[in-house]
Amino acid sequence: MLETEELKKVFKGKIAVEGANLYLDKGESVGLLGPNGAGKSTTISMISTLLKPSSGDVRLYGKSVIKNPGKMRQVLGVVPQEIALYGELTAYENLKFFGRIYGLSGKDLEISIQRVLELVGLVDRQKEIVKTYSGGMKRRVNIAAAMMHEPEVIIMDEPTVGIDPQSRSHILEMVRQLNQEKGLTVLYTSHYMEEVERLCDRVYVMDHGRIIASGTKEELKSILSSEETVWMELDRPYPEFFKELQSFDGIRQAAEIGKGINFIVPKGSRVLGNLFQAAERHRAQIVNVTVQTPTLEDVFLHLTGRKLRD
Repeated sequence: MLETEELKKVFKGKIAVEGANLYLDKGESVGLLGPNGAGKSTTISMISTLLKPSSGDVRLYGKSVIKNPGKMRQVLGVVPQEIALYGELTAYENLKFFGRIYGLSGKDLEISIQRVLELVGLVDRQKEIVKTYSGGMKRRVNIAAAMMHEPEVIIMDEPTVGIDPQSRSHILEMVRQLNQEKGLTVLYTSHYMEEVERLCDRVYVMDHGRIIASGTKEELKSILSSEETVWMELDRPYPEFFKELQSFDGIRQAAEIGKGINFIVPKGSRVLGNLFQAAERHRAQIVNVTVQTPTLEDVFLHLTGRKLRD
């Protein structure tokens, strides 16, 4: 349905996106992961025709949207990372405004407003001023605005940032329902790996402007199929112990997280014995040690050398 071909964007001599190739089949939910500055937002802006690429192309049903952006804009909904609403207007008035921009009027406009308000669970709050809403409610209206014209494909750029757990859960379930029950095609970016695990069929990993890995969640996890993830919980941080741990042969992608240390080792490795000895030397109190198969987050760390939120 939608694909990019060698998409590239250069800003003032600096390459923001280089050779990005990705595709979405109709009715598919695809995740786009990457640390801050990876090029995700620039890629999304080019796909949605807000930004013209320096080279490459974006195709919808095989036809270039760079040359003819109108068709893409008819079938695309975009939920931006920042709230894009008028705070002095009610939710109803905001949706009426955006609906008119999409060319809706009269009875069709009213039907669409009530349809999306019901979708996001805000029918009873539609007459309230948006600036009085919680962050989660504003995000839900943001999504409703993108759904006014019943798009075939929607791009959601970190739609759950900074909201309460209840609103987040509502949004995730709504996206899942739209994708699985309504057949909406979704391109989803997030800083929360569990959201991508829950919603997406396939995943692209982006770093330094390039797509560095892609596949189903299972295919990506198989990158570390010969390795294990170890979580070592301590009573407090021990900087010198962590420094020595990083120098051990066989330990990969060690990261301090709060009071614990997360790292990857080859399956069957005997490195744990050395770790316990090192912990004793540094008088580090080990609370718990857990060994598990690598997660999607571990694969991301392995590929980029950074945590997703870095």
